[in-house]
Amino acid sequence: MSSSEFSRGWKPLFSGVIGVATGASPIPFNVLPIVLGPIHLAMGWSFVQISIGITIYGIIGAFLAPAVGALADKYGVKPVATASLTGFGIAFSLLYFTPDNIFGFYAIWALIGILGIGSTPVTWSRTINMWFYRNRGLALGILLLGTSIAGLIVPQIANRVLEAFDWRMVFPVLALLPLLIGLPLALTLFRDPQPEERPAEIRSQDGNLTGIGLGQAIRGYRFWILFLSVVLIALAYGGAHIHMVQMVQMHGLTADEAAIVMSIVASGIFAGRIIVGLLFDKFWAPGVAFPVLVMPVIACWLLIGTDTSQALIFGAAFLLGFAAGAESDVISYLASRYFGMVAYGRIYGFLYLPFGVFSSVSPVLYGLTRDTTGNYDLMLMVAMGLFALGGLLLLTLGRYPDWAVQKES
Repeated sequence: MSSSEFSRGWKPLFSGVIGVATGASPIPFNVLPIVLGPIHLAMGWSFVQISIGITIYGIIGAFLAPAVGALADKYGVKPVATASLTGFGIAFSLLYFTPDNIFGFYAIWALIGILGIGSTPVTWSRTINMWFYRNRGLALGILLLGTSIAGLIVPQIANRVLEAFDWRMVFPVLALLPLLIGLPLALTLFRDPQPEERPAEIRSQDGNLTGIGLGQAIRGYRFWILFLSVVLIALAYGGAHIHMVQMVQMHGLTADEAAIVMSIVASGIFAGRIIVGLLFDKFWAPGVAFPVLVMPVIACWLLIGTDTSQALIFGAAFLLGFAAGAESDVISYLASRYFGMVAYGRIYGFLYLPFGVFSSVSPVLYGLTRDTTGNYDLMLMVAMGLFALGGLLLLTLGRYPDWAVQKES
């Protein structure tokens, strides 16, 4: 069964990976750490003011996620995702024209959120969940490797463009990724499975998808446990990622070394996706997720202060990345296992909402801490508690429902 799932679904999976990599989920978050300092110097805006831009993008995208998920449920993923890749590429390039008025900067980020949300895992993961069941954890891990690919490549491209030109040119150069790579592959290789191609475990006797609707999901405790866990982890991690370059430079690392740190974070995400995805297919996923999501407690502790060694900072970066890789797997995998596929797009969209909102609020909190105290220590200590509690909550989810013996709701 495992080989047949991959033999049938490898084309959508491959093109989905590239779609995620070139979409609105990883690119903004991997560019901003590189250009945060240069924008601060060039425009005179504070770290908080600059961070608000990506906060606006994230919040708008997050609130649109349920609607985009509903569109994917109704019309299929491909038209939604390809239109969004196009819109995201065009909107992201507009940051080249950032005006002196910071509200113009914010308006462009708002447009990115509106046009780009359909190019995130909210859409792509729905199709992958319909191609895979027994290897769903691994397949979703592979899909979400797109963010790791972006994390490895985008900071390096951004750094080179920054050295050769300036921070403005970074945006149109990176906008070519969705337009010239992600979009053509999605148009040629990506598709939803036909009903007869779906795994038997997600089909009812009449061939329709199994699971529960959005209303039934939100009336149950599991939805809110997942929701709260996502809130806590996103609040802890989002700002740590955006401000990572600034944090490690406070420990004496150079700009080039800080770029290496971002690549190590991406490597950790890469490892977390695959290892945790494999373990999800073999064991109860919340039991796997708990220890992984507690790892960043150590990372935050190591990043406190100004004199941590380079080797320990590299280790902290890997731990943060590994947990971040697991968190995205947690949302998509547990949503499909606990709620089924009937309304997956809508349900995942509502679970993505806190991820998007609080990942976007988090950089402002980290920036505010830096601006008011001169360092990130207080927020890092808060994040330690958020990571621990977010992982612990998942242990209360209980057994998976058996959708194979249930009819479509």
